Order: sequence, then structure tokens, then C-alpha cells
Amino acid sequence: MNRTTLHDGWTLRSAGGPVPAHIAGVVVPAQVPGTAHTDLLAAGLIEDPYLDLNENDLVWAHRAQWLYSRELVVEPAADDERVDLVFDGLDTVAEISLGGVEIGRTANQHRGYRFDVRSLATGQPTRLEVLFRSALESAEAEVERIGARPGAYPHPLNMVRKMACSFGWDWGPDLQTAGIWKPARLERWRTARLASVRPLVTIDGAARVAVHVEVERSGLSDPTPLAVTVTLGEQSVTGTVAADESSTVVEVVVEKPDLWWPHGYGAQPLYALSVELEGLDSWERRIGLRTVELRTGADEIGTEFTIVVNGQPVFVKGANWIPDDHLLTRITRERLARRLDQAVDAHLNLLRVWGGGIYESDDFYELCDERGLMVWQDFLLACFAYPEEEPHRSEFEAEARENVTRLSSHPSLVLWNGGNENIWGFEDWGWKEKLDGATWGLGYYEGVFPSVIAELDPTRPYAAGSPFSPGQDPSVVHPNDPDHGTHHQWEVWNRIDYTHYRDDVPRFSSEFGYQGPPTWATLERAVRNADGAPLAKEDEVWLLHQKADDGNGKLDRGMAPHLGVPDDFTDWHWATQLNQARAVEHAITHYRSWWPRTAGSIVWQLNDCWPVTSWAAIDGDERPKPLWWALRAAYADRLLTVQPRPDGLVLAVVNDTASPWTGTVAVRREQLDGSVLASASLSVTADPRGVALVGLPDEVRVPDDAAGEVLVVELDGLQAVHTWVEDVELRL
Repeated sequence: MNRTTLHDGWTLRSAGGPVPAHIAGVVVPAQVPGTAHTDLLAAGLIEDPYLDLNENDLVWAHRAQWLYSRELVVEPAADDERVDLVFDGLDTVAEISLGGVEIGRTANQHRGYRFDVRSLATGQPTRLEVLFRSALESAEAEVERIGARPGAYPHPLNMVRKMACSFGWDWGPDLQTAGIWKPARLERWRTARLASVRPLVTIDGAARVAVHVEVERSGLSDPTPLAVTVTLGEQSVTGTVAADESSTVVEVVVEKPDLWWPHGYGAQPLYALSVELEGLDSWERRIGLRTVELRTGADEIGTEFTIVVNGQPVFVKGANWIPDDHLLTRITRERLARRLDQAVDAHLNLLRVWGGGIYESDDFYELCDERGLMVWQDFLLACFAYPEEEPHRSEFEAEARENVTRLSSHPSLVLWNGGNENIWGFEDWGWKEKLDGATWGLGYYEGVFPSVIAELDPTRPYAAGSPFSPGQDPSVVHPNDPDHGTHHQWEVWNRIDYTHYRDDVPRFSSEFGYQGPPTWATLERAVRNADGAPLAKEDEVWLLHQKADDGNGKLDRGMAPHLGVPDDFTDWHWATQLNQARAVEHAITHYRSWWPRTAGSIVWQLNDCWPVTSWAAIDGDERPKPLWWALRAAYADRLLTVQPRPDGLVLAVVNDTASPWTGTVAVRREQLDGSVLASASLSVTADPRGVALVGLPDEVRVPDDAAGEVLVVELDGLQAVHTWVEDVELRL
């Protein structure tokens, strides 16, 4: 296999649409991988869309067309030689031509494309061109063709296979990029190439690595048997692809495997795995040896939802993940490493790759493998009804097959999920009436996706959606029922106070969160009034970077009963960040105190993709907000938290370690000046990976003066402080 990268020598120019005069007709150097936005930004033709009000100035780009072009010399092929032009990713609706001959069309950002250009290999200079049409206009044309499908946002983003949040979200800009966003290359090969490699791991004492190898034959020579050599660590095993076959399975056995564990549960040993196709092609990865299952059995409460790794039930300490930069091609391995290190430092053990983003890069999953960060991977459908007519169904299946295959080697990937809030939307958001019998995606969640996984990745569990009640008819048991499967808690934030997190004891909370603004330094850099006036929450520039419906109103109403609502913007900014941190900590400590009934919490969200007021713990400039510190405290391996139970306050001693936590808890009821009013010493033992609930004596549990007292609990250097009233009522 001879691979030639095609990243140099490209130019970009507009090819139609409402392009401003100073850009129309201008040819600029193009970076590949890249997008029209990043190229125009590098050429100084547009302002940074993340700054101030600049996003508003780029609405014209939604309907623009762009032409990428470069000269290419493709030497003539030998009689038995294939020549393929390969694009790992095109964003999104594209026409590719070589020497004026159209060789293909694409309409899916989430998959790669390969074109046989052997007949066009002349050895003479020729033009390789990629013309990008407006994804928005393509989506609108599909609405006209097959009818609209309802969803959460005005753009018909469900009608084109493009990153959903490219069209804007309640935390993201509406830029609608276009470009060659992943690597491009020319591949010359003979006889056969490795089309895919899927190492699937099972463990029955020994670890058995079944390496599924698919080959593509050139079709230019008589088929012959092909030797496939698999090397895992120090072992090598050779198998054969028969002359009349295109696949084989080679198994390697590790008798005493070093198991891969999630962060906080053990080490993350990785084994070097390579596949060699008879000197024709090769493939390399590092894999981990582990098992994973999802327990969704019925019990006296409802339906559990527990992730089990190597036989060990795991309380998921998670966060939802969105693309770390809206301009995707600027995301580097180094940036991802910084973000994932922040996740580990906050004691997270899982990231949920949310369905409105992308299937992340190989770098992302490799870095998660190394750190023990489990990955819950959504298929890319979010908050919309999705059509199942052709060509949509075929595109969904093609991208599912490609990405399930690509990601099957990663031990960090522990769950496939059908999508985000789509089944909930069908049942609860008035979609049924609007659809009037039209397709909406059920065939994907119940048919295409589980079938692809059963065929290509049967070692991993699948959930039909989030939220979802496993094994239940959604029309009978609500998909967001907290007693069954996964639950999204968005009444808090949208309508009710964060103290209501304690109203439910969900089996697994896969989305919940609270808003707060970015750090002050990020505001000073990126969210500024044109006239230099001090920032205020009613300013146009502030509101452009606050995408949530009635976001400021919800922030104020959420603060009022706890901290009050400061008039000064500086104080208001500080108070909203503090309230965000406290709200999320309130939820997580509640959820953890109910383990194993509640088997996990995945906060919305870890990261941001630009400077914005959002639910993130780390802002778009990579700076931790107070929420990050709250996650670090609430997700610590050992946690003390005072929680209400039917008989009154109890102390929950949460022990997410492999050893018992035994000791004597010091409990004090104090005045605000530190004077001790009552005290108690309580013996406690929390089992490994367990929670102990300790009843509190009345003399410390019941205050004499709620506005002037606090409850303090200490064990092994850890402390928890409980107040009986809110800050606004305390005599601080």
C-alpha cells in the first residue's frame, strides 16, 4: 500500500450564494483538513466569529457554496494496480471531480469516502476539485421532497447528515461550516487491502481476542489465498483469507490477562496489536482486555441501569461531552489531552459523547483508553424526529457500520446509545400530531443500530436512547420515568428550584445541569461592548453569548431563594457561577447517596465549544469554572454528605474505593462563630464501593436557631457542612 497525503496546495474560493463582495471571487490558500471559516479567518477576510457580535455577521455563510481546488498528478496505473482517492471526512454536501470528470457526490459528514480513479490516472497535471453546496439548502430541499419532521430548533438539521450543533444550540453558535474536515490522500495498491479490522475481546479466565479482518480485493488479478498475521504483544498467529472469501477471524489467547479498568477502579494496561496482510497492507492499535455489560433487569422499584466492568458494578461519575471547538479542525490531540486530564482531575470516570456532535477523533478515544475514562457513545441523532426514507436510512446504516467498526478496538467505549431525547420527544413534545404517521427514527433505534452492533460489535451493550425505559413500551411507561433506566432532569433549571433534585431517585441520571457564565478572563477577551462600556447582562453582546431561552431570567430566579440577585454585574457574575456549582453539587451528592439504586450521574456538561454562558464546567477558553471544583468535590472517591430521609437527616458516607472505610465521625452543631452547641461521635463502616447511612442524634440534627447554626461532620480529614436555611436567611 502506497499512501500519498493530499493536504498541500489547495485553494478556496466562493462558488455561489450571498457572499460579500470583498470575498466573492477572491482565491485564498486552503488548509486541509480545514473549513471555509478557518481559511477565511486565516486570510483576514472575516473576523473571529467567537468574539463579541461577529457571529451575526456570518449568517450569509449558511447559504454559500465553496470550491476547493488543487493540481494533482496521478501517474498511470500498472495493469494490476488500483488507484483510490480517499476522503476521511467531507463537511457535508459535496461534488468531487478530477480533470473535469465528476467522480462522486457526498451528503454525510460522519463517514468517509473512497473513489476508484484508476481510469483517470494519466500522469498529466489535472485539477482535483471539491464543490461544497449549502447544507442548509440541501436540508430544505429534503423537507420539500418528503415533508418536514419536528424538532427542538428551527433549522431542518435532521434532513442532512451534518453535525447537528453546527446549526446552533442553546450553548453554541450557528455557523454551518463547510470543508474538507478530515485527511485526504491517494492510495495505490495491488491484489488486496485491509478494508477493516475489528478486535473483539471476551474473557473466560483467559482473554480471547477475535480479530475480524475484512479485505477488499483489487479485482485486477485472479483471487488467491491471503495470509493474515496478527501480533498481540509477544504472540503472533497467522490465518488465511480463502481465495473465494473476503474475510477471516484470527484468535489470539492471553492466558493471564492484565485487565483494563475504569479510572478509580484499577490500572489501564494496553496491549500492542498489529495486523499484517501478506506485505500488502498493515494496521496497528493498542487495545485493552476487559468485559462490559449493562444490567437492565426488573426489580421491586422498576428497571435498573448499571454498567458492569470485569464483573464489578460501577457508579458512573460522568459528564456529557460536546465538540471542544465548534470549528472542529482546530481541535488537536494536545487540546483533547488537556481536557481529559481536567476530567480525570475532577474524579470523572465516564464521558458521554452526545448525539448532536460528532463521532470523535481516534485521538479522543486513545486518550480515554490511557486515562481509564469510559465512553458512552451516542449515535448522532439529537432532539429531532429523523426521516427513514432513502437515502437517509442507507446513510445512517453506512455511518453506523463505519464508526462501530472504527471504534471497536477501544476498551474505553462501554456503551452504544441510540440517540438523545428523540424517543422522549416523540412521546411528550407534540410530535405525534405533527408527524401524522410519518417516519421519525424508531426504525433506527429498534432496527438498524442494534442490528449493526449485533453483527459488528456484540461485546458491547446498546441502549435505544437517552432517556429511555429499557424493556418498556414508551407509550405505556414514559421514556423519562425516573424509576426505569435513564432519566433527564430538566424541570430543574427550566422551571423549578434545584432543591427539587431530591424529589426523584432516578435509576441513572444521564442528563442534568445548571447554567453559569464563563470565567471573567474569558469575558474580558471575547464578550465586549463595541464602545468599551462595562458589560451588563442586558447588553446585546451578552445576549448573543447566552443562547438559552430566557437564560438570564432562569439564572435570576434560580439564585433568588439561595443567594439573592445582585444588582452589580460583577457580583451577579460571581453569584451565578457559585449558584451553578452549588446546584450541581446538590444533585450529585443526592444521587451518590442512593447507590446502588441510583447507578450513575452524567452532568450536562463538561466543556464548551466557544465563549458562552452555559452548563459547562470548563469554559471555551479552557478555564475551569467554580462548577469544576464542585465536580471535583462531589465526585471524590470518598464523600461525606448530609441528606434527608423519611425519618430526618442522615449522614451518607460514600466509599468508592476498594477498601472498607472505617472510623469515628465527629459531628458538631455550631453557632456561626464556631461555638459548639452539641456534639457526637459516631462509629461508621462503609463497605468497598458502598454507601453507609448513619442516623444523627437529635441534639445535633435539630437546630435551636436555624438562621444562626450549622452542622459540621468530619471523618479522616474530610468535612461536610450542612445549613438548615439558605444563605439569604443565615445571619452570616
